[in-house]
Amino acid sequence: MNKTDQGMNEYDEPLFFQVMQYASNADRDIVDMVSGNPDWEPPDALRDGLHEYADADAADFQYGPSEGLTDLREQIGARRNIDSDNIIITHGAGEANYLAMAQAVECSDVNTPEFLLTDPVYPYYPGKASLLDATATHVPVHDDGHLNIDAIQDAASTDTVAIVLNTPNNPTGAVYNRAALNDVAAIAADIDALVIVDEVYDHFDFTGDFESALTLSSYTDRIIVTSAFSKSMAITGFRVGYAVFPPALVDAAQTRHMLVTVSGSRPAQRAVSDALEKTPPSYYASVRNTIRERIDTFTNALETIGAAYTEPEGAFYVMARFDDLPGTLENVEYLIDEAGVAGMPGEAFGNAYDDWIRFSLCTDRISIAGDRLMTFFQNS
Repeated sequence: MNKTDQGMNEYDEPLFFQVMQYASNADRDIVDMVSGNPDWEPPDALRDGLHEYADADAADFQYGPSEGLTDLREQIGARRNIDSDNIIITHGAGEANYLAMAQAVECSDVNTPEFLLTDPVYPYYPGKASLLDATATHVPVHDDGHLNIDAIQDAASTDTVAIVLNTPNNPTGAVYNRAALNDVAAIAADIDALVIVDEVYDHFDFTGDFESALTLSSYTDRIIVTSAFSKSMAITGFRVGYAVFPPALVDAAQTRHMLVTVSGSRPAQRAVSDALEKTPPSYYASVRNTIRERIDTFTNALETIGAAYTEPEGAFYVMARFDDLPGTLENVEYLIDEAGVAGMPGEAFGNAYDDWIRFSLCTDRISIAGDRLMTFFQNS
């Protein structure tokens, strides 16, 4: 377990951008397995909605409701079985997580607020903690990527304002079961902290066991769930996300949202709303099948190499550990130069998996990447 209180200079140029820039400047063709930008098509209904919106009245090109379009919030509420009044449409999951973490700090009376994060963890969570003048304590997960409840219990303190989780998880691919989520909520209740659960990859559950934290009816007063349509609809550039707050926290979060962004993109919200209403389940199932095939193709190559690797239960990332090639930025750049494959250094996600490299499966060039890595390691 370790604590970080990171300066803002560490986030002036996130490591993701450094790696992508290095790959783009390479003197050879590179298979990009860095970013989580989907390469598959968005739902047809989304494109149709955009076309229709282009002919809308001029009034529809002005500010929308700050909390988000009513019909979009109502559709989310119906699908989540929650009151739409508790939903704020945000500028992607990034703003949703910021609002959630800000509320955790704002509604506490702790002098040195602390967030408990998993290790490994998506690096923007500790970055947000730093923005909020809080510390981040990283709690290692089990070897299979699942939550270590005893370690979370030991790390929790009176300074903890929230426990932040992401399921299905980036980067490990673990899908946390309902019992584990309930245990974390109980720990948070004992210290009067919130639980923030980022469920942006909920449509990428390969186990069938995913359950939203919103189903924990005994702890609805302290659970905030965030999500977005960026991944599920392949629209990372639209920036349409949302946060579900307990009723007591909605007004304060809405005020912060309004002061930061005024309101979200009205055309993007309208297109998402149309797509939610008209897109059949087969669209999401087809994407999951594509990701499953890519997982199999890539892990077969890793098996041939003799690398250790994760088998994701959800999301669309595989982590790999290669002998004598720990997951440092230097080694990732070496793989770019020598193998023509770009991944993310494990050290970007914390200490627990710093020997590993994360590979995103958002490319149809998985076979090429696997062949290049096999050739590289067989010749090295």
